[in-house]
Parts: sequence; structure tokens; C-alpha cells
Amino acid sequence: MATWSAPGKVFLFGEHGVVYGKPGIAMAIRPRVFVTVRRSRVAHHAKSPYIESCFDEMGVRGSVYVNSQLPSSSGLGSSAAVTVATLAAINDEFGKKNSLEEIADMAFAIEKKVQKGRASPTDTSVSTFGGIVLITGTSRRRLAPHNFQMVIGNSMVSHNTSKMVEKVADLKAKSPGICNPVLDAIGALTMTAMHHMTDPNSLGRLMNMNHALLEVLGVGHPAISRLVLASRAAGAYGAKITGAGGGGCMVALCPKHLKSRVAGAIEACDARAIITTLDTDGVRKEKDV
Repeated sequence: MATWSAPGKVFLFGEHGVVYGKPGIAMAIRPRVFVTVRRSRVAHHAKSPYIESCFDEMGVRGSVYVNSQLPSSSGLGSSAAVTVATLAAINDEFGKKNSLEEIADMAFAIEKKVQKGRASPTDTSVSTFGGIVLITGTSRRRLAPHNFQMVIGNSMVSHNTSKMVEKVADLKAKSPGICNPVLDAIGALTMTAMHHMTDPNSLGRLMNMNHALLEVLGVGHPAISRLVLASRAAGAYGAKITGAGGGGCMVALCPKHLKSRVAGAIEACDARAIITTLDTDGVRKEKDV
């Protein structure tokens, strides 16, 4: 029996742009997914295409138990965390000796297959390596850690990542003159943010701009807009959609002394708040329970 866990993530900058090779910055967060894998002759695991694909990719059969601290379909990378932790647990239990790089690559290939070709390596890279990661195309670079104080707002509105990605793809096909400059601007915002990682005021302003551009792409949602505006009014440096949009979660960058106030403002909008910060650990072995 082997138990491994992997962290969720928030996008600080660049979601949707990363699908088209633009740079993005994502950060591992404290909530995790825990996966226990045990050898068995009869496969026994959740009806998840991600988990099924992990066992197929590794060419083994076994049982699996998942315990997640992350809400699903919310933009916090739960599917990537499940995929990475499952691959790592299989790797350990069956003595496969794959490196972390290989696990990250396999996890990305699985996400890409399940999401019908439209996926970026962002979520799986962050879940595998932890910390703050800059994604450009298929390359990834871990950035210096910063102790960002974040409040996540879960709108409780379920969304579908592949549908949101498809929606942007349709806009890009039908109105390239509108969509392409917006995607370019999201990429430029990300690169500008790289020069302001120690300046939360500037980062907050850039997050607000990124949010507006995501709304131009049509992935906003009234419930998310309420949470973003409430967070800013409560003193956040900036707030934006995180993930595919169309529901799910938003994230606010906050002064440390205002985290509770921002969380309260989010919950006053009938949403759930998660106060969190950077997790520098990626996928890791846990004690078997």
C-alpha cells in the first residue's frame, strides 16, 4: 500500500492564454488530494477517467482510495492533483521508478487526453513540483517562493473546464481580431508580473486587469463577479477568476491583516472562503493510514 498527496493550485496570471502557448504563472496551495493505491487482482477504484487512465498508462491493476481537501470542478486543479498523486502512488506501490519529470509528463498527457486535446501542463506541473511555476508553451520554470496571502472564494457554481476552453476556442475561430489581442495582452500581463513579484500592490492591479480580460473572453460568471468586487471592497490588493471560469473559484491577494475580512466578505455572498498561502511541496509520500 502506498499513499501520496499532491497540492491544488491557483492561477495568478495567464489561464486560457496558456492553452495557446502564452506564459502563465500558477501557485501550489495548501489544500491537497491524498491517494492510496494497493496492489490487487481486481481493479477497484472511482469511475474517474483520470484515475482509469493512470492505471492504463502504468499497465497495472489495483485498488485506490481518494481523500480530497479540494472541491472538484472549481478551478483549483483537483483533477491534476488526483492524477499526479495517483501516478506517484502507483509508481511507488509497483516499483516503477519513474522520475518526477516523467510523472509530470504522464499526468499532462492524461489530462490532455481526457480534456480532448485542449489542456496546458500548468496544473500537473504545479501539483508535481509545488511552489510557483512559470509555464511557457510546454516548458516550465520554478520561480522563487513568495509568501503570498491568498483568499480563495468558491462560488459553489460548478463549471466544466473543457467547455470553457472550447468556448474560448470558438471565439478565437469566429473573432480572431478580437480574441487574439486579448490573449496577447494576458501573456504580456504575465510577463509584466514577473518583474513585480515582491510588490503586492502592483500584482493586485495586474490581477484586476487579468480578470477584466478573462471576462472579455466570455468566461466570467455573475457569482464570481460578486466575489471579486466584494474582495476588492474589503481591502484585497486584487482579485480575479482562477482557472477556466464560468463558475468555480476566484482568488484574492490580500494584506495579511485583512485576510479574515476578505474571507468574511466572500462568505457574505453565500460562497465558501479558503484562506491559504503557498505550498512549496509538490507531490509527496505520506504515511499509510
